[in-house]
Amino acid sequence: MTSPLRLTAAMSGAVALLASAALLPALAVLGELRPTWVALAAYALLAAAVGRHSRPAAAPLVGLAAWLFHNGFVEHRHGALGWAGPAPEAGHLLLFTAAALLLSALAALPRPVRSAARTGRDAWRPAA
Repeated sequence: MTSPLRLTAAMSGAVALLASAALLPALAVLGELRPTWVALAAYALLAAAVGRHSRPAAAPLVGLAAWLFHNGFVEHRHGALGWAGPAPEAGHLLLFTAAALLLSALAALPRPVRSAARTGRDAWRPAA
């Protein structure tokens, strides 16, 4: 069961769009508004951070929002979406979606499983 404090899919998409827009000035200050690994990693971390507070079903929306801003403002500048071919674009979209899905799936685990993973004990056996 998902916690009531998790964002819905629509809200996760909106938060991802706003966070992606907020990341652009930070990348501009760093001089990284160009297709480098720094910008790619920043958007992957952003997708993971939003995914951490989202439901797993929202991961495709979060990944798509990160891809839109990365493609439009980092790779092709000035908000113009471009297409570099199916392999690179699918790879970027998959990276952002996987980052969001990984953290949202981990956060959706029941609390005993998460605490057992941190302590290294079996979650399904009672503590002695």
